[in-house]
Amino acid sequence: MRILVISESINVEDSSASKGRVALIYNLQKCGYILKVLHYSHKEIQLKNIECQLIKENKFSALYFLSRIVRIFQRTTKIYINKKLDRIFGFSFTHSNDTNAIAKAIRNNQSFKPDLIFTLSKGGSFRPHRAMLKIPELQHKWLAYIHDPYPFHVYPRPFNFVEESYKAKEKFMLSITEKARFIAFPSLLLKEWMQSYFPAVENKSCIIPHQIKIVDENQPLPDFFQPNQFSLLHAGNLLKQRNPKFLIDAFLLFLESNQDAKSVAKLYFVGNYKQHENLLNGYKDNSNIIVNGYIEYGIIQELEKNAAVNVILEAVSEISPFLPGKFPNCVKADKPILILGPYYSEVKRLLGRDYLYWSETNDTKRILEKITNLYEIWKNNPVNLKLNRRELSNYCNELELKKVIDNLNIT
Repeated sequence: MRILVISESINVEDSSASKGRVALIYNLQKCGYILKVLHYSHKEIQLKNIECQLIKENKFSALYFLSRIVRIFQRTTKIYINKKLDRIFGFSFTHSNDTNAIAKAIRNNQSFKPDLIFTLSKGGSFRPHRAMLKIPELQHKWLAYIHDPYPFHVYPRPFNFVEESYKAKEKFMLSITEKARFIAFPSLLLKEWMQSYFPAVENKSCIIPHQIKIVDENQPLPDFFQPNQFSLLHAGNLLKQRNPKFLIDAFLLFLESNQDAKSVAKLYFVGNYKQHENLLNGYKDNSNIIVNGYIEYGIIQELEKNAAVNVILEAVSEISPFLPGKFPNCVKADKPILILGPYYSEVKRLLGRDYLYWSETNDTKRILEKITNLYEIWKNNPVNLKLNRRELSNYCNELELKKVIDNLNIT
């Protein structure tokens, strides 16, 4: 099978989304498919043994000049008109210009003769998907990957908000669900969530979870991390809605109740924490709570392997249909995962109803109980702190991915 992949970015250092897309591309390669990747990463990037082509921004179009006029106007006047323009046109001039460039690149690469055209995006952009809507003659080959809820007003609380251009965005997603031949989601709960808004999802969807991708194995651990301790690691971006306060409160209570743990227990936050800067900066003098900003992807994976416990922190909500991008690598690290999230959570669903180390995000007492239980196991024998869920490693690898792709009715 020949697959043309259209990815908004393959730069693994620009976002967790791009890390996930690259992992998926590499696993498609492992499946034995013939790949060509078109990407809009704004710089030349090559993936090993995969043909990659950078889509260049069109700097000679009316849309490009309009986008620059808006940018200069906003910078000089401090009057921000993007939202008003979105309400009129649905999308920014930049988004439209980028989409046209991507659509042109797709058309120009049909000599590759793909059996499947796979669109991948990040954040709330979906530029490759919008480009495919401009090419109806290729939509019978189109697999649209929907990584998150869209538009923003269909997100579960507390993430949801109404954009100025919400009507255009809703119409846009409706078109994707109706025009694409296949739609893939990283989680079953996300598929069901989106299907409740866009009924066309039901009869054309499949689940392709975020994939395990190991990069640069055996990287040196950073100086701030102390191995062979009872370390709880939260790696990744702390969004505004992911409040670490209750985890920190539980951890401090744990230290008060377990004086012997003070010399060996550490709670690490590694990644962008700007939204919770005021809270976390207050613990900079606490030797048991270590806060560090962004570090490279390969080092994050090394930390996940060496931590005693990996933490997945979700928002206080009724449901979390998201599969975090780090979930596959936490499974691969084979350390217990402390899940802090709602009862209806994709991570909890995958780990099972009877999984021991789950708590609501804001239940300090229950979080304390889980940390204490994990510490007792670690104290008796750290080797016994294992996730031991091989079936979940298989769920996120190329063998299951191949089954999903091969089961699509591609004719």
